[in-house]
Amino acid sequence: MEAKRKYRYEPDYAIAPGETLLEVCESMDMSKKELAARLELTEQTINRIVKGIQPITYITANKLELVTGIAARFWNKLEANYREQLAKMQETEQLSKDISWLKKIPYNDLVKRGFIESSDNKTEQLRNILQFFGVSSVVAWENIWKSPSLAARRSLCFASHPETTSAWIRCGEVIASKIDCEEYHYPTFKKVLTEIRKLTLTEPAIFLPQMIELCRQAGVALAFVPKMQKLPWNGASRWLSKSKALIMLSNRGKTEDKFWFSFFHEAAHIIQDSKKGLYIADGSNDPIEIDADNFAADLLIPQPYNEIIQNLTSQAQLITLAQELSVSPGIVAGRYQYLSNNWHKFNNLIRSFNLAQPSLRN
Repeated sequence: MEAKRKYRYEPDYAIAPGETLLEVCESMDMSKKELAARLELTEQTINRIVKGIQPITYITANKLELVTGIAARFWNKLEANYREQLAKMQETEQLSKDISWLKKIPYNDLVKRGFIESSDNKTEQLRNILQFFGVSSVVAWENIWKSPSLAARRSLCFASHPETTSAWIRCGEVIASKIDCEEYHYPTFKKVLTEIRKLTLTEPAIFLPQMIELCRQAGVALAFVPKMQKLPWNGASRWLSKSKALIMLSNRGKTEDKFWFSFFHEAAHIIQDSKKGLYIADGSNDPIEIDADNFAADLLIPQPYNEIIQNLTSQAQLITLAQELSVSPGIVAGRYQYLSNNWHKFNNLIRSFNLAQPSLRN
């Protein structure tokens, strides 16, 4: 049977409850002047109620029940529906002014990933996007995502593509909100990093769930968010609260050496740096990013081994050294390529990972 698409009925008008009141008065052959007298209100007040300028209060609704015989809850409901529809119309008018902003948002990408619902209506699309970001307007989005505190440690690419960048980071925040972390504990997280390093010898099906669980126990939400167009980075990190941090990893590059280096780079920001910043690994020469690079490099392979690695001549030597270091040969191969600037040698030892986006449609 062919599925039928459902459309929501959204009227672009609002009927004041005063109009219903006027019809009731006419059916009772009662003038507005008489109604005002029976309600102990002025005729001017009745006129404002009829026009929707003045609301029917709970007190007035109780009086209307006595005068008309129609329950107070009927009048209260009419008034509430009218005010709600007015608010919707005002919201729609405001949203229609901001529709052009949609062109900067990767809307279809977010729909495909399952973060927002699909819609052909531009106003509805904008509303979906605002709800995704957890803001009430485009101005509110700018207040959050263009604030000086957020800009403190972000990349030049963020500045040139703030909508796409913020969408990618928001995906990570949404995933993180579904991870019930323990309260962040510095010693536990440092110990977790040692445990995760051992996982470099395993496959994604094994290490991904274990990484997420180990980080969760230490107060860090780990989110895998596939890359978006125009965003040339492998990861990002920030604090979601005083007791919960977020590490995001993309599938850019896909090779194991880049993946593991990116994770430990972001972990360095959680351990070493301010809880107020947003850190994006985009290859900049920022001293804080360089410190994070050094932390990741030394944790994976201590610096004294660099000279040995640079002088490797055979795969057998490389694999033996990887066994000594208890890390994947692909990580040693990646370090060799970086140190020697020979980006082809030992390529066959470096695995490529297919990191799937966590599903949000359960």
